[in-house]
Amino acid sequence: MSISMYNASVAVFTQFLGSLSHLLDRAGAHAEARKIDPSILLNARLYPNMYNLTRQVGEAIRHAVLSTSLLVGVDPPVFPDGEPDIAELKARIATAIDFVRSFSPAEINGAANKEVVFTFRNGSTRRFTGQSLLLTFSVPQFFFHVTTAYDILRHCGVDLVKKDFLGTPSELLES
Repeated sequence: MSISMYNASVAVFTQFLGSLSHLLDRAGAHAEARKIDPSILLNARLYPNMYNLTRQVGEAIRHAVLSTSLLVGVDPPVFPDGEPDIAELKARIATAIDFVRSFSPAEINGAANKEVVFTFRNGSTRRFTGQSLLLTFSVPQFFFHVTTAYDILRHCGVDLVKKDFLGTPSELLES
């Protein structure tokens, strides 16, 4: 049995981006219930040299949309600079979900051996095949940032459990 590139990317990204949106809902409810400014949570980090919650969410989104765009050869959505609030982060997640779902299984699956070039924020690049981009770089990066966002919120006292991270497992998007 093999797993398709589409299910290894689009199915995973959409499930966990949905979970990330839910985590932000829980963060907003936590801030409201405790009468604290939500920006306190958005600026929280696990250690001084790590990204804050806002950036963790942004990086998860970035890896989902950028890897997908590289596989199919289209430009990813561009999000404005600045400090988004919870509602804006949720809107960006919704845009990312719509973007990755907009491609057919054939478009994603056909890119397994395609050479792609990932450009880092500092301008340096790394070449991958589509499959190696997903399996050895983008999906692990995506999970690192989603997990760290969850951990930041737990550290800040937001009442979360593993199911909040996992979300609702869904059927595979294609067979």
